[in-house]
Amino acid sequence: MTPFGQRLRKLREERGVSQKEMATAIRVSAAYLSALEHGRRGQPTWDLLQRIIGYFNIIWDEAEELQNLAMISHPRVTIDTSGLSPEATELANLLANHIRILDRNMIESLSTTLRLAHKKHRSLR
Repeated sequence: MTPFGQRLRKLREERGVSQKEMATAIRVSAAYLSALEHGRRGQPTWDLLQRIIGYFNIIWDEAEELQNLAMISHPRVTIDTSGLSPEATELANLLANHIRILDRNMIESLSTTLRLAHKKHRSLR
């Protein structure tokens, strides 16, 4: 399941809506909506994302959160390390080869470290 799929399912369940009802309303198949929730489909298109936001009638911060989750929810990630250091290439390969053995705490720790590095990088620009 992707972060977007998890949030989408939560929104749907909070409102007591079935996948079939929602799929009909946003003009997709129930199978596609299920695949989107379970992470078997990539990021939704901008158009579909807007239909979902409209369907749930969410605005401002909540809509932005859903858009951000969609952007980081592609289930098959490619990391291009060309032009980076050998250590960066090693890190990318280690993560790709071993992500399935990481427990939730380790994933949280690595994610926090990367978010902090991103924040620091943005503040230096």
